[in-house]
Amino acid sequence: MSILYNLHEMPDEPVPYPESLCHRCAAPPRYVRTKTSVFILCPVMPEEKKYPPQPVLKCPLFRPRDG
Repeated sequence: MSILYNLHEMPDEPVPYPESLCHRCAAPPRYVRTKTSVFILCPVMPEEKKYPPQPVLKCPLFRPRDG
């Protein structure tokens, strides 16, 4: 079983891979939590790359989020 979250919906736990650009992207990622792992789903990456290896330190599709 897995659970899908937006960043503001994450339980009171630290975000996975805090250095990743995904957390600061205007295309907000979704967090898929399983019993043993957390995956970060990118809504703008092509289908075959929707779950990029973490942490993402460079991304051609990254756009900074306002605020």
